[in-house]
Amino acid sequence: MEQREIILRAIGVLTETQEMVRRLGTGEALDTDVNQLGKLVSEVFPTIEIPAGATAEEAAELTIAALMPASVSLVEAFAFVFMQLAKVHDEGRGDVTSSELLQEIALRMSEPGPQE
Repeated sequence: MEQREIILRAIGVLTETQEMVRRLGTGEALDTDVNQLGKLVSEVFPTIEIPAGATAEEAAELTIAALMPASVSLVEAFAFVFMQLAKVHDEGRGDVTSSELLQEIALRMSEPGPQE
């Protein structure tokens, strides 16, 4: 999965979380069938196959080697989106909500060509 797609999916997770927080605040029931974070994690993290005769150390090394790139990609995606939100906040802009900014970032990331 490309980093651009991971960022878009991270935006989906944040958008879903905003909606859940809003619903909790109004007392509405939550839709427990929707879980963008779970879907993202299951798609980004690979299945790891450990050979039957592997030692604990070998199993740990294989696991780390398989999971590290996915972990870094997820952290980078959420850090990127956080920095975009933080920049708008630090600029004191009141003309855009976080939901609007997430939509703007998603649109920008969906366009072909170089990204920030």
